[in-house]
Parts: sequence; structure tokens; C-alpha cells
Amino acid sequence: MKAVIALGANIGDPKAQMDLAVAMLREATDVISVSEYFSTKPVSDIEQPDYLNAVCIVESELPAMDLLSLLHGIEKALGRQRLEKWGPRTIDLDLIQYGSLLSSADELKLPHPRAHERRFVLEPWVSIDPEAILLTHGKISELLVQLP
Repeated sequence: MKAVIALGANIGDPKAQMDLAVAMLREATDVISVSEYFSTKPVSDIEQPDYLNAVCIVESELPAMDLLSLLHGIEKALGRQRLEKWGPRTIDLDLIQYGSLLSSADELKLPHPRAHERRFVLEPWVSIDPEAILLTHGKISELLVQLP
């Protein structure tokens, strides 16, 4: 099944951490495409460095919760600590969309509930999949144009 994964990092060596995360995804899934890395401002009011962000499209046969566990395992391996919501991080991997699955479970919301509001997700995503559709909101290219 096709999965859209957003990557972000803003402390340590963000480029190296993103490169490692992609390499680890390549070992566990069939990576179809990886966007360029985009420099973006943090979304939160917490003082922190700018982020590097990217989107990776993979094929996987893992159940959704197992794929999410894989992403959390990569984060842990790369030193991710969940100290404060929207705080700085060594790496962040978010499962944005997984095939046509819809989930409102507390542990896994699909598609990601804020993806349609996030330029740092939509911009890299549309760069590698211009015809992409976010299941609950429509064409990525149209969503991107609507953002401030």
C-alpha cells in the first residue's frame, strides 16, 4: 500500500538525520520517491531553529499500526525525545496517509488531521506527486494554493 510520510528535523544535524531516516525507511519499505529538503519556520511559539522538511512516498504491506511503530522506532534510533509538543526535535516522522485507510483512533489518525494546513507537508509532497490527493480534503496542489 502507498504511504506518505513527512520528515522533519531541526536540532543536531538535521540533514544527516533526515538522510539516515530515509536510509532506514529504504531498509524496511520500498521507497518510491523522496522530495528535496525544504527549510521551513517552526509552527509553534516555542523558540527553536528552522526545520528541514521532506516527504517520502513508500510502498509497504505492513498493517498501519506496524508502519507507525516502524516510524517511531526510527525516531527512537535517531535520538528523538518527546519532551514538549511542537518542540525542537532530532527527527520527526509522521504518517500522513496510508492507501485509502481512514482512522480516527487516538493512536493513529489517518489521514493526518492537520496535513491540509501544513505547507511543510504539502509543498514537498506536491513536488514529488503533483496529482496527489489528500483523502479528506482534495488535491494537494489546490490545498497549497489556499494556504497563507
